[in-house]
Amino acid sequence: MKLTGARLRGFLAHPDPAILVALIYGPDRGLVHERAQSLVAALAGSPVDPFRCVELSAEQVKADPVRLTDEALALAFGGGRRVVVVREAADAVTAPVRSLLGAGLRQGALIVLVGGDLGKRSPLRQLCEQDAAAAAIPCYEDDQDTLRQVIRETLTAQGLSPTPAALDYLSHSLGADRAITRGELEKLATYAGAGLPGAAAAVVDLDDARAVVDDSHGASLSGIVFAAAAGDTAALDGALHTAWREGLSPVAILRAMAGHVQRLLTARAAIAAGRNAAQAMAALRPPVLFFHQAAFRRQLERCNEAGLAAALSRLVEAELACKTTGAPQRLVCARAVLALCGDWRR
Repeated sequence: MKLTGARLRGFLAHPDPAILVALIYGPDRGLVHERAQSLVAALAGSPVDPFRCVELSAEQVKADPVRLTDEALALAFGGGRRVVVVREAADAVTAPVRSLLGAGLRQGALIVLVGGDLGKRSPLRQLCEQDAAAAAIPCYEDDQDTLRQVIRETLTAQGLSPTPAALDYLSHSLGADRAITRGELEKLATYAGAGLPGAAAAVVDLDDARAVVDDSHGASLSGIVFAAAAGDTAALDGALHTAWREGLSPVAILRAMAGHVQRLLTARAAIAAGRNAAQAMAALRPPVLFFHQAAFRRQLERCNEAGLAAALSRLVEAELACKTTGAPQRLVCARAVLALCGDWRR
């Protein structure tokens, strides 16, 4: 079965004994690692009890397929449920996992498969999505709402409170990888003096955020979005090459584009309801960052609802193609955003 939302949060905190295999996969390697750690801590404690946790490589499982079932049946010294972590799990371990799930076990160790970005046609992913004794846990890059929540929670835990401007900047600059996001926020907390003796709750403002957190991720996405929306093909081509060099996900680019189009649609609706452009922009949440306001206003004044709706539909279709067709994702993404750039240039 596929786990998301509240069911996933509950499972990470209290793994269901009826689930024997948990596949954690996706493009956000930091989030994959974080969720695997959560499952290990839930069963084997933190620090980890070595009698209740064992790690295997995918090569070990492939070389000795029976070992996975043996580990699932082994008892922990001192009692309690064991957890078996299989690193770099991929389709090559599908047969041993299928054998384990087909053995009819009612209880046993939890097998945590730590995978990469497995496609929709992956046999391992399909097996774990379809079997009632398995859980498939996707780990995609944080959307804006989730990212803002992670930022708030992480800083609040350190006794820090971000200003709205700082939160906007951080959510714009972070999010490509959960581990990187956490690391950057830890650096920011240290810069702000969190944890020092006698330190009181502190406010993190925009200057603090910009002093510590680099905006390369946000700048790359913004470069693509605003070049496309401005109809600037040359700038868009350069921004895409920069994005590929930095390893940005094509799906993340398409989602950033779709989010921008959706914000333009929201602002256009506000204008249709009687507001002027400045009022419509000011009502957006999160607000348009100050260094993008002039470009956003130009786009807002030259677009229309029908064109924006068509653009949003094209972006959704491109994301679906990335996930289902097996076509090169970068090519699908580039064709979609370049086509939109050409439309907006007219």
